[in-house]
Amino acid sequence: MPDAIFADLPALARHVREELEAKKSVLIYAYNGTGKTRLSAAFKDLGKVVNADGETTAQDTLYFNAFTEDLFFWDNDLANDRARVLKINSDSQFFAGLGELEMDNRIRPLLNRYSDFAFRIDPTEWTVRFSRVVETAGTTTTVEDIKISRGEENIFIWCFFLAIVQLALDEAEAYKWVKYIYIDDPISSLDESNAVMVAHHLAQMLKDAPNRIRVVVSSHHVLFFNVICNEMRKPRVYFLTRLKQAGGQTFKVQETDSTPFLYHLASLVEMHQAQKSGALYTHHFNMLRRVMEQSAAFFGYAKWHDCIKPEADDPNETIYKRVIDLMSHGDYSLYEPREMMPENKEHFGSLLKQFITRHPFSPALFPEDAQ
Repeated sequence: MPDAIFADLPALARHVREELEAKKSVLIYAYNGTGKTRLSAAFKDLGKVVNADGETTAQDTLYFNAFTEDLFFWDNDLANDRARVLKINSDSQFFAGLGELEMDNRIRPLLNRYSDFAFRIDPTEWTVRFSRVVETAGTTTTVEDIKISRGEENIFIWCFFLAIVQLALDEAEAYKWVKYIYIDDPISSLDESNAVMVAHHLAQMLKDAPNRIRVVVSSHHVLFFNVICNEMRKPRVYFLTRLKQAGGQTFKVQETDSTPFLYHLASLVEMHQAQKSGALYTHHFNMLRRVMEQSAAFFGYAKWHDCIKPEADDPNETIYKRVIDLMSHGDYSLYEPREMMPENKEHFGSLLKQFITRHPFSPALFPEDAQ
């Protein structure tokens, strides 16, 4: 398929659904701030049936994204500071059949891959209680009703979701409504050290899905996405970018055979084009640092900033690392892009030119310069 541009995310979501009529899976790589989570919501909304009162009477998408975590919330027992429980939103169809499907036993073997705490679900109270075995001075005790860390909570929710995915794949009655499984950026919520394990396990689950169930996975995480691409069976793979224009914004998808889809190369091409046009935004510093981190690992450098190689007489030599550090760690770099100040555009242009010219990238990636 040639590159395609869509006026908005609902239009792109409709296109993805059309692609899934012929393909069992669609994989989407995009940078943070592009609109992946909003795309997953638009995709889900297309499958809803809403009655005259505005109530959802049917749906077809089981999804994991940032909103999934909001179905769980803490009661910290502020009065006594003892019985802390994680509460479950009982109104969501996500938890259909919670009482009769023995979710504890389905989640536990998944969770044991990643953590050492225990849990028990109360399907009547819609709560989860956590405990942990601790050893002090040679004595082993179990601490009940603990509040687990945010990272551990995210792992628990991910494993809860995987258990539900398995029920849908097994065509359990409570989840026969599932036609699509849409997973957006699980690595954003999980420990990056688990990226390969999470991707491998997920791919093994999904590649043998029943023919009636279709799958979409989107991510910004290079390693996670690469494993998914290699282990899924002939997926449609897209590179998604957001284009800012005078009249608003549009969304562009490219198949991997029409773009340099080793992700650091795709990032370099996008940054080079942005620098040429002057349309540079703060998140481009975040992209540049990620490319340098990947390149440093490839070339065997000890630190990512070893990729910064200014001229000996460059008066800004000591500034470049500091600029990237500052500009790649603000929240603005990940979400709503802000245009760079002129001074930062100058720093970015110098850094990018140094990086491209001092490392052996193919000139074919940058035809404007070749001309």
